[in-house]
Amino acid sequence: MAVSPPLCDFGWPAPAFTLPGTDGKTRTLADIAGAKGTLVMFICNHCPYVIAVRDRILRDARDLQGLGIGVVAISSNDATAYPADSFEKMKELAHELSLPFPYLYDEDQAVARAYGAACTPDFFGFDAGLGLQYRGRLDASRKEAGPPDLRRDLYEAMKQVAETGQGPAEQIPSMGCSIKWKERT
Repeated sequence: MAVSPPLCDFGWPAPAFTLPGTDGKTRTLADIAGAKGTLVMFICNHCPYVIAVRDRILRDARDLQGLGIGVVAISSNDATAYPADSFEKMKELAHELSLPFPYLYDEDQAVARAYGAACTPDFFGFDAGLGLQYRGRLDASRKEAGPPDLRRDLYEAMKQVAETGQGPAEQIPSMGCSIKWKERT
């Protein structure tokens, strides 16, 4: 079922985290933060919404890193119920795609809960002071990639953040598969 997250709560502070990465390193929010801003993406291996735009996510991440934006992807799905999202499978995918950013595993889902992540993909764009400036979509793609000339909403928003410290007033929420939450005991 498709889910959309709430819109941007401007200035909301990025919750700190410490998570293991597919490259064998443990990363914190401070490790990821860029001089001009930070993009925290909640993605996973199996979601058709993510798979449809994976090449665009990689393109935009590289371009944003060139603007001084720190980029990280986090997978928080229940890997017991969704084995394709296991840490081992994340490592395989990160290697296969030569991800240009850390891909971190939120096994206990505490980081996804702290961020209020709702779906994959879910994008959180922060300014240099780690205040939220963007909570919108990558572009107008849905379960299938849209035409290649779609407006790059995420890239344009984070470019604006890098240049001005402010995100756009008008934002369209992302859409994707719901985070696959573990049953609470």
